[in-house]
Amino acid sequence: MDLQNIYSFEELTNEAERLVIEELGQQLEELDDPSIVNDEGTVLDIAAYALNRVPPMYRANLLGRIYADTLRERHEQEIRDAVRAAIEKVTSTG
Repeated sequence: MDLQNIYSFEELTNEAERLVIEELGQQLEELDDPSIVNDEGTVLDIAAYALNRVPPMYRANLLGRIYADTLRERHEQEIRDAVRAAIEKVTSTG
């Protein structure tokens, strides 16, 4: 069965991705290092590294978005720590 032709999977969203990207933006702003911020590859590597260290938070509709916001509170420190560790790891090996 080809589910992609039957159902719309565009609504399936990993809220952890949004939360990590928001946190990454805040931490990079505080870091104020143009050599990192202006390097797309580095920023994407940092985001990927952090995302691999936080639990996925998938939702499929608006109600799931509301639930995901409660997950943000529960995982806020974990996301912050994962982004900080990712910045340190990726920028120290470059």
